[in-house]
Amino acid sequence: MIETITALTLAHMLADFPLQSGWMVRRKRNIGVLLLHGAIVLLTAQAALGTVYAPELLILAGVHLVIDAGKTYSGARGFWPYLADQAAHFAVIVAVAGYAPDLWSGGLWAGYDMVLPLMAVTAGLVATLQMGEYAIGFLMAPHALRIRNQGLNNGGRLIGTLERAMIFTLIGMGQPLGVGFLVAAKSILRFGTATRDQRTAEYVIIGTLASFLWALLASYATFAWVTLLPAIEITGALP
Repeated sequence: MIETITALTLAHMLADFPLQSGWMVRRKRNIGVLLLHGAIVLLTAQAALGTVYAPELLILAGVHLVIDAGKTYSGARGFWPYLADQAAHFAVIVAVAGYAPDLWSGGLWAGYDMVLPLMAVTAGLVATLQMGEYAIGFLMAPHALRIRNQGLNNGGRLIGTLERAMIFTLIGMGQPLGVGFLVAAKSILRFGTATRDQRTAEYVIIGTLASFLWALLASYATFAWVTLLPAIEITGALP
């Protein structure tokens, strides 16, 4: 069952983030765009499992569309609706895997269980970077209008992505103490901004702490998940 969940989680992360462009998000009220997203959800699930003829995947894609349509047409936006939306998608994945736990074993990749840790790490990386970007963006949106941005266009977003990537790498390497040095380095670099404007300082601190917390939780969850999967075996003698 965990193998099926892992593959479907990777498929969801790819379909909802890298493969869902900003153009699609902005036009999701258009039924054609919504159906296009549903087709991508189905295709990524089929590719991740290595199977085409699985009615459960049609159900998965259909429920995914229902959840997205409910969120889109209700106009629900913000941090908590975003988390609720993603939690609902993951609950559907678990339900489908519980109903059809053999989806993985019946697919093309069943004999290659060593790819499962790679799938988990890839899904975790997307969750840490891109899913985290949207989550922090929604969290900070109510405060963003009160801040005068004089920096680079999308500079803050890029900084957040880089710091979450560094945290993910440090946790994956078993070097969590490095996160403390990262916090210290960013504090020093942001010191000038913080001393000039209290409002901006509080905005930066909240955003930084939220970004770090998201990255830590996502990273530890990812690598804890990896320990439940078959280990990657490297065969052959080393030179």
